[in-house]
Amino acid sequence: MYNDRKMKLGMHTYTLHLNGLGQNWGFVGEQREQRINIFQLMDLAVEWKLDGLHVTNCDLVEHDPENLARIKQAAEDHGLYMEFNCSLDEEFDPRLNETFESACLVAEAIGADLVKFSLDIRRPTPLYGSCMHPAVMRQLCDVVDQIKEALPEYERTGIRLAIENHTETFADEIVWVIEQLHHPLVGACVDTINSVSVLENPQYAVERLAPYAFNCHFCDNKLVRDDQGAHFLGVALGQGDIDCKKTLQTLKDLSPAFFDRITFEVEYPSAGEPLDIAQEKEVQFCIDSIRYLREELGLGLSGR
Repeated sequence: MYNDRKMKLGMHTYTLHLNGLGQNWGFVGEQREQRINIFQLMDLAVEWKLDGLHVTNCDLVEHDPENLARIKQAAEDHGLYMEFNCSLDEEFDPRLNETFESACLVAEAIGADLVKFSLDIRRPTPLYGSCMHPAVMRQLCDVVDQIKEALPEYERTGIRLAIENHTETFADEIVWVIEQLHHPLVGACVDTINSVSVLENPQYAVERLAPYAFNCHFCDNKLVRDDQGAHFLGVALGQGDIDCKKTLQTLKDLSPAFFDRITFEVEYPSAGEPLDIAQEKEVQFCIDSIRYLREELGLGLSGR
């Protein structure tokens, strides 16, 4: 089936994590100072002709009602949709941690129409072939119970809850959680590269999750081989080993009719560069990715 529906274009703030946005990931260490704050980012989003932002607690900085109200008003003034990214038990950056209930309240306060959760499942070893492992299923049963308790808040606000195939979950596990709940406000956040972290075919993950998709993290990586092994490194979109055109078409063909936005996420591999140089290159990665998504994939042409 060919589907050429138009998609809005948004950005996950992790794309600028070296500039202090998004979160720390992959290491436990000092939190980076914000070189770009959320209000400056909204100005950039308008300059870059983006339709929305996918933000975390690290971007909000403070949860006091005045600050959250100011963020909501700024997003409205800039004409940006907002999504709120959370974790249940983030091992690298606990600033992201929320309960399903508390996340809904923060999302409501900033005007977000969607909350995204990574489940932070602790997997057994060996990793290969561990999909639906009993130790994982016990954790997923707890997640289902927690979401059931929180659903009245999502029903009250109309905010949607998207569960991501984060770096520690298989696509089939995310589908299992969604199907157990069988609720119109509970769906999937499809990350186009995360499945590699559990040795799962990225294309399979996209195809499996797309029918449940509320939103996505549209990513690209490049496989590099050297004397230290094989590494998937972040690249500007369209420059890696993920077939971005095929992935987008799969999302268009298989996702629900209300799936109307592509949220891109890029990770610049700084490789020990001086931070100020890496920060500038990270911004350029972002700009290059937007150009590719707009000019090659036709995303986000919303008239800005």
